[in-house]
Amino acid sequence: MDQALPILITGAQVIDPASELDETLDILIADGLIKDIKPVIEPTPEMLVVDANDLLLCPGLIDLKVKTGEPGSEHRETLQSAGRSAAAGGITTMVIAPDTDPVIDDAALVEFIARSSRSKAIVNVLPAGALTKGLLGKQMAEIGLMSEAGAVMFSNGDKAIDNADVMRKVLSYAGAFNALVSCRPEDANLAGSGVMHSGELSSRLGLKGIPTAAETIAIARDIALAELTGGRLLIDQISSAAGVELVRKAKAKGLEVYASVSIHNLTLNELDVGDYRTFARLSPPLRSEEDRHGLIAGLIDGSIDVIVSAHDPRPAEEKRLPFAQSSAGACGLETLLSGAVSLVHNDQVELNCILRAMTSNPADLLGLSAGKIKIGAPADIILIDSEKPWVCDADKLLSKSNNTPFDERRMQGLAVATLIAGNVVHDMDGIFRQEQQ
Repeated sequence: MDQALPILITGAQVIDPASELDETLDILIADGLIKDIKPVIEPTPEMLVVDANDLLLCPGLIDLKVKTGEPGSEHRETLQSAGRSAAAGGITTMVIAPDTDPVIDDAALVEFIARSSRSKAIVNVLPAGALTKGLLGKQMAEIGLMSEAGAVMFSNGDKAIDNADVMRKVLSYAGAFNALVSCRPEDANLAGSGVMHSGELSSRLGLKGIPTAAETIAIARDIALAELTGGRLLIDQISSAAGVELVRKAKAKGLEVYASVSIHNLTLNELDVGDYRTFARLSPPLRSEEDRHGLIAGLIDGSIDVIVSAHDPRPAEEKRLPFAQSSAGACGLETLLSGAVSLVHNDQVELNCILRAMTSNPADLLGLSAGKIKIGAPADIILIDSEKPWVCDADKLLSKSNNTPFDERRMQGLAVATLIAGNVVHDMDGIFRQEQQ
């Protein structure tokens, strides 16, 4: 819903992780920006006044790992449907992964995604460029040209770059543009045809496992190459406690090494595979409860910088198969916030910590002006009812592919409203419409 009037949001608990602000304040929004922040702002007749008592107000979430099927596999997801899902989940900016068809590996495709999203998606869409041509891991893509065209980061999708010399060249070249290189840490030879975490449970289920070493070996190599080249490295979707320890040591050495974690790995473990639940077939796999606690510890001490949805929608025909034959992936846009808030309700992480990992930290990594509540910042904000109970029903997700490991799980906390540049793009309870009557 477009909103021409200035908006005055009153009585919200305003949380801004970047400045550690956490108090009840009024927020004035006009011309797409945050114009004023005070304990009390007197309304004027031309303002739309919204009472946000009992709600949290924070920056809109910034999701660095979103897959869509557009272009090439629009039956899985489109920019339009992903945008609706993101808005409902409180995500105001999403970075589109390059593993589309065709792969986003040149400037023209970067411009295509940026141009298409402006007319199709109701949230901010930023393209990530491919590190190698066709994501084949052999020939470096035109990182410089794609950066000029608007690519905000670069990755090889879900495929690790096996050739260490290619990875070294990528990090070195990207460093000249101060570009962020995101790499999935998985040794393909060790991972092989594994479909879940390697351990007692995988043996009992008769499923081939992926050992933790497949991740740690790749992390150690990429950190060594980042140290050699001085490049900016983001370890994509870290999943093990041992991997977190490697990142922790790299940060202690002053290297520009960062890490993201999927909300699924942060909140679930291998036991959620249960009786061969293909909704829990993910990449990276859900690991042990010990690993999950190691990820939480890494989030708290800053070893892990970013929480991502890892949105990778898969249609029913790819999930209604025997576990080993099903596709890895799950929807995540609408469950990112609630999954993270569940950690707060379980007294595992403080609210400020999880919000920082989904707002100011990803904004800082990409050099965005969003992700903060301050005067002059873009009015990309969300209102959260952190106590609101709901049951996740995969069939009711707005994504075109309805599959999530949170299906049928009781959850708590939802984004009740999402604003982008002051425009209301999601209003679950109609609080903005009610105020106009």
